[in-house]
Amino acid sequence: MDYAAKAADLAGKADKRLKAFSLFGSGNKYEEAAELFEKAGNQYKLAKAWNEAGETFMKLADCHIKLESKHEAASAWVEAAKAFLKSDQRRAVSCLQQAVLLYTDMGRLGMAARQLREIAEVLEKEGDKEESIMFYEQAGDLFSTENSTAEANKCNLKIAQFAAELERYPQAIALYEQTAKACVENNLLKYSAKGHLLNAGICQLCSADLATIRSALERYCDIDLNFDNSREHTFLVALTDALDGGDVDAFTAAVADFDSLTRLDAWKTSLLVRVKRKIQSRDDIEEEDLT
Repeated sequence: MDYAAKAADLAGKADKRLKAFSLFGSGNKYEEAAELFEKAGNQYKLAKAWNEAGETFMKLADCHIKLESKHEAASAWVEAAKAFLKSDQRRAVSCLQQAVLLYTDMGRLGMAARQLREIAEVLEKEGDKEESIMFYEQAGDLFSTENSTAEANKCNLKIAQFAAELERYPQAIALYEQTAKACVENNLLKYSAKGHLLNAGICQLCSADLATIRSALERYCDIDLNFDNSREHTFLVALTDALDGGDVDAFTAAVADFDSLTRLDAWKTSLLVRVKRKIQSRDDIEEEDLT
């Protein structure tokens, strides 16, 4: 079956219906056009004609707006975004923003938050960390407003990750500490607190002076009473001692020892390379394997 031809035929009928005069008022023609646009959009999806599908769902959204059906319009914007995600990510972001406006206007803040997070994820894939942070922040705020703490924490952790990569360490540290405190107060999440404190500690090593780092490590033991005897705390103390002594070999050994039991991810590794550069007091060293 020629899905694209069928879609074009349906979309053409919908456009004609919108231009036609109706004895029964404009609502009737918008309802009929909406039904045709929805069918056309789905046919374009089957044809993998993503731009055409996106544009058709945009027309569907406009019909629902004319019919004052905000929820259906928001859903149509989301469908348009899904299509554009496969062909034009910036247009996808624009469509999701339209959905967010409608969901917010209806008081559907949880739905708005999910779409904001979707926008952030699209921008993340594009490598636009600055703009991605902005949308993760908006999503996190709405999730918090809706008391969706776990979802808000996920957004905050993304913001912290990107903030550290952009060398905005105080912001990253504050978010990791905030998330660790929230985890400690939740029986299901309390064992993950030490991981967030480890990330905060690594950011401290990248940016702070030794007195601030040691003070932070003491404070982390107060945040999580189990942190003091953890491998994460022992690791951070060893790294701090190596930084204090300017001992690259001790630093490398501590990293290798920790990595042998708990594999360091790419994010931690990249930040630890920055710390190692501090010890070596060289700015032009190439990124290397820490282990």
